[in-house]
Amino acid sequence: MVDIVDQKTRSRMMSGIRGKNTKPELVIRQALHAKGFRYRLHRKDLAGRPDIVLPRYRAVIFVNGCFWHGHSCHLFKWPATRPDFWRAKIEANQARDRKNIDTLLGQGWRVFVLWECSIKGAAAKSFAPVIDDLSAWIAGSDVFGETSPDWP
Repeated sequence: MVDIVDQKTRSRMMSGIRGKNTKPELVIRQALHAKGFRYRLHRKDLAGRPDIVLPRYRAVIFVNGCFWHGHSCHLFKWPATRPDFWRAKIEANQARDRKNIDTLLGQGWRVFVLWECSIKGAAAKSFAPVIDDLSAWIAGSDVFGETSPDWP
């Protein structure tokens, strides 16, 4: 399938996609702050630069976009153009994610992965239960947690 825009336009569009301070991340941060949680952002000394770091709870949260991290949900679809490039890129992202999570767990951090599809799209839960579940995980003792539209 041929792209509907020229290469220069596509490049400009893709370069505008942010890697941090995305809308899902901002929404989660605002809700956590309203619940009384205080956190740090994108700590460079931690593997993967987690989106949200809660030092008091020794917990980190990654707010992952379903496309960029290859989540198996309704928001992810393999691109038809340049399939080899995209497959290599997304699989490298997934491998890096696994490595970063393993490193953080090995350092004694608790890790939570919040997928974009749990708060966006047709299959998303209402927002309040997602934040309640996330808050319960933060205050709890589970070492790893992950959301999806059907979580928990």
